[in-house]
Amino acid sequence: MTYSLVIFDLDGTLADSFPWFTRHVNAAAEKFGFRRVENFEALRHADFRETFDRLEVPRWKWPAIARHMRQVKTLHLHEIALFAGVEPMLRALSGAGVRLALVSSDSEANARRQLGALADLFSQFDCGASVFGKARKFRRVTRLAGVAPDAVLSIGDEIRDIEAARDAGIACGAVCWGYAAPEVLRTREPDFIFTRIDDIVEALLKSA
Repeated sequence: MTYSLVIFDLDGTLADSFPWFTRHVNAAAEKFGFRRVENFEALRHADFRETFDRLEVPRWKWPAIARHMRQVKTLHLHEIALFAGVEPMLRALSGAGVRLALVSSDSEANARRQLGALADLFSQFDCGASVFGKARKFRRVTRLAGVAPDAVLSIGDEIRDIEAARDAGIACGAVCWGYAAPEVLRTREPDFIFTRIDDIVEALLKSA
């Protein structure tokens, strides 16, 4: 299958933000009164709902916590680098005529700062997604791009990215270097599993 539009997630997919998360999440736990994270590896084997249940976070607090973490991240963007290999991967896709979009729970301003000059390769940004709001954004990006859903692939690092893509009627790829553990992602049977960043170019351009 040839994909003319690829929608990327940011954190855990293009940007190595999990170490930043481990350094700052327990300060949020103190602020919002949920359980401290003692075993980060265990969280990588749970989906988002299970994680919040384990930490005893009431669902009504989710939006406030997400806003707080975005604000904290803005202050610490210098701690978060793009994964090695992201730049040549994005340039290869764009150079081959694949349109790129970014859908993220973070702000567009933060995304553009993290991507730097690579932001110019993206035709669309749809940011500020709620915890489970990506499906709506996937549909909007697809519609605005004027692309049929079966020509769109989303690439992310979490179970909720896979779920959102399926809800939006587009294909999904999961990366093994982000938040969720690879074995957990495989149980959800995404259309692609990428174990290396180079796999993205090899898979997508080979099929073009």
